[in-house]
Formats: sequence, C-alpha cells, structure tokens
Amino acid sequence: MKKLDTLFVGFMLFSMFFGAGNLIFPPFLGAGSGTNYWLAMAGFVVTGVGLPIAVIFAVSLVKGGAQAMGNRVHPVFSTAFMVAVYLCIGPFLAIPRNANVAFEMGVTPFLGDSVNTALVLLLFSVVFFGLVYFISLNPTKMEKYMGRFIAPFLLLSMVVLLVVGFIKLDAPFQAPTEQYQSGAFFTGFLEGYNTMDALASLAFGIVILTAIQKRGVQGRKNVTGYMFKAALVAGVLLAAVYVGLGLLGARMAANGVFENGTDILSHTATLLLGNSGTALLGLIFTLACFTTVVGLTTACGHYFSKLLPRFSYKTVVLVVTLVGFTLSNLGLAQILRVSVPFLVTAYPLTIVLITLTFFSRYFSHSKAVYGWSISLTGVFAVLSGVAAFGLDLGPLQSLREALPLSSAGLEWVVPALVGTLVGLVHSKFSPGTQVAKGIVEKAS
Repeated sequence: MKKLDTLFVGFMLFSMFFGAGNLIFPPFLGAGSGTNYWLAMAGFVVTGVGLPIAVIFAVSLVKGGAQAMGNRVHPVFSTAFMVAVYLCIGPFLAIPRNANVAFEMGVTPFLGDSVNTALVLLLFSVVFFGLVYFISLNPTKMEKYMGRFIAPFLLLSMVVLLVVGFIKLDAPFQAPTEQYQSGAFFTGFLEGYNTMDALASLAFGIVILTAIQKRGVQGRKNVTGYMFKAALVAGVLLAAVYVGLGLLGARMAANGVFENGTDILSHTATLLLGNSGTALLGLIFTLACFTTVVGLTTACGHYFSKLLPRFSYKTVVLVVTLVGFTLSNLGLAQILRVSVPFLVTAYPLTIVLITLTFFSRYFSHSKAVYGWSISLTGVFAVLSGVAAFGLDLGPLQSLREALPLSSAGLEWVVPALVGTLVGLVHSKFSPGTQVAKGIVEKAS
C-alpha cells in the first residue's frame, strides 16, 4: 500500500473519530483548567487519543477483532458487551448526539425567533440521515468521500479558526475552576471519556481493516502495521486539534463565563470573524458530526449483519439510520443525560480488556486472568455508573469511596489489579483452561 493511501486512510479514521464530543469538550476543559491547562490536557489526550490508538492496535493483533478479545473473558460477556457498545456509540447515543449537535451549531444560529425549531430539526434530520444512508451503503467508497475530500476540508476549516484565534486572542490563562484546582490530570483523563473514541475504536477497527485489505494488503503482520500507521496519523491530528481548541478555550475564559464548549466556540467564532465565523463554525460542526455518523453507521452495519446473518448489511444500515433519525429529534439535553453513566461504566472495562490483550502472552492467555480482572472491574464500574445516574448506593458508596484513587474517579483500578493477581494465582494452580487466538481452548 502506498504512503499516500496510508495517509488517506488515516484521514478517514480521523474524520470518523472527530465528531461532536471532540469539538465540545477540549475548549471547555481549557476554560476551566486555566493555569493548570497543560496537566489537564495531558490527561485528556491519554484517553482521548492514546487509548483509541491502543484499541485500534489491539484489535489488529487479535484474529477476530474486538469480538475475539471479549471471548477471552467469555463468549456471553463478549456478545453482551459489544452489543451494548455498538448500540450506544451507534443509534441510541452517539449518532443522535452528533446529528443534534450538527443542527444546534450549523442551523440554529441562523433561525429567527418565530421559526418552528422542531419542524426545522425534522427537515434537517431528513436531509442529514438521507446522506448518511447513501454514503453508508457504499463502505468501499468511504475513503474516497471522507479521506480525500471531507477530512482535508474539515482540517483546513479548523486551521483557519485556530490561526485567527491565536493571532487575535492574547488574554492570559485564568485561575482554574474548583474542578481543576487539584488533580487536573485525572480530571482531564476522565473528560477524555466523553469523546467516546476508545469505544468507537472497537467498532472502527473492522472498517479500517476492510479499507486496508481492499488495497491488497495481506498477512496479519502487514495489516497490523498499516492499521497502526493509519491510527497514528489520526491520533496526531486529533491531538493537535484538541490542544488548539483547548488553548482557544483557555484564552476565551477572560471574556466571561460559558455554559459549555459549544457556547465557548460560538462566542469565539463570532468575536473573531463575525457572521462569517458563525457560518464557518457551523460548517465545521456539520462536517465533523456527519463523518462520525457515517463511520458509526457503517461499523454498526458490519457488526450486526455478521452477528445476525439473516439481516443484510443494507437492512441494518437502514434500521440504524431510522433509529438515529428518530432519537435525534428528542433533543440534545436528553441524549447527553444518559451518556456519562454509560461511559464511566464502559470505559474501565475497555481499558482493562485492552491492557490484558497487550500482555496476554505473558500469562499464557489465561481465561482465569481475564475473567477475574474483568469481573472485579465490572462490579465497581457498574457502581460508578449507577452513582453517575444520581442514585443512592447506600453502604456500597462508602466502600467505593474508601478505595484508592476514588477521588480521581478511578476506583476501579485497584479491583482490576486485584482481579489480575487472583487470576494469575488461579491459573497457576488450575492451569486447565486457557485462551489462544481469541478462542477458548483446553490447554494440552
């Protein structure tokens, strides 16, 4: 595969990753972290960039991809976890979130007070999801549409906004808000969850794999190498954009108090470029959200058509498109309310599963290690998710808060380590069951 092809596949992956959350959260982090910006952004990049790249790499290492990685815990866990991930990064959460943000930033600023916003959202959704459906039906052409045309134009638009911002905004960083006064790195680490890119990587892996194999690349080693290079291209671009957006937010903090990242970017674009800035920002959001929705729809189509062979890829894409279209008309606030509890539950499981995959050969792919580690991680990840919903955990809350790193939102780390150690001991004294190549087998 030519270097230029690798670059375009990397652009395609970047455009698939770069959606609503990638635009919204960095500037808000910058405004809140102030003088602790670089610490907070470092944490954000770890989970917002480093983890997605690690997931793509891990998926390429295991024959059978993400599903096979989950099988190392148990086939039931693998299917349940992957279905939950695909539904939430797909039609039930990320897809309607991106479509709604595209409308809020690309259309709403130009509507008058007397306009029926609900009706305009409905019409916008028809056009938006119609185009999504059309491009998703031709996954082999995604690299052409997204890698060669949309992604470069998106990057150019971002560069224009960032360069003008760095020239015109020179206010010093403000004092950090209470959230970032201590533990800024860990706060940024948790904020990186909101991009949902690590979860999306579990789904995007198959899309990138298909794009590379279509170019005649054969052999696991070669495919893995090209997937990693493409992921690295996307990661560098994401990190650069995150840092730029974060700096814009940090410099805009002197101009007032903002409710969220969209509020910061809206005021920034208007301040810097007037109505042209508002239009440019709307275009950036619309393109970013559109490419992400196409990527997620395609990934869902691949996964569910293989999981349920009676349903064709075209049928799954149609269903995903229709569900996303319906839920996007519920409004952004309702969609975002569900996201945080799910993310604080799913991310620890993903991090532990990926970490175990990289070190799997050192413990002979023991099913016991996977099972114990994921089980203990899962218990406290679920508790965190329940707490994020605002439900009272009673005595369990005291147990959760007593764990090391709980103040940083990482109370699952020690249980994960304990589970790994228990699994290692278990496998040492009961070495009968192991995992190889992503499939549970009996050790000979």
